[in-house]
Amino acid sequence: MGPEIIQPPARATPARATSPSIMPQTATTYQPQLLDPHSANPQPVSPRNGRSFKLAELYELLDCQLVDVVRLTPELILIIDDEGKFRNPCYLNLLATYLWYQHQPEARGQDSIVGRAILCHDKQFR
Repeated sequence: MGPEIIQPPARATPARATSPSIMPQTATTYQPQLLDPHSANPQPVSPRNGRSFKLAELYELLDCQLVDVVRLTPELILIIDDEGKFRNPCYLNLLATYLWYQHQPEARGQDSIVGRAILCHDKQFR
């Protein structure tokens, strides 16, 4: 018996990459998520205009009157209720706080996020 011939695995055709120059500068494919302290699962949300959230719609989604932005990475932000801690009762948002601590370790033990939050790309809030 001769040596066994082993065929190399078939090469997959590489996926065609989309050139960034073809996409509009304001386009982003990140799906924003609503982080609710009463739910363990993030809920997908989208801006009404399909591009970026406006203040009135954020006030409605977050059930608030004043928002603040917490930067997680150069691209990702949390949009939170700036006055959430003044509510009675106020509810700790474990998922939003965990994300903040993972990206900004210096916040650990200093503060936490309460109430609803939206996790999105910074280009989705103008």
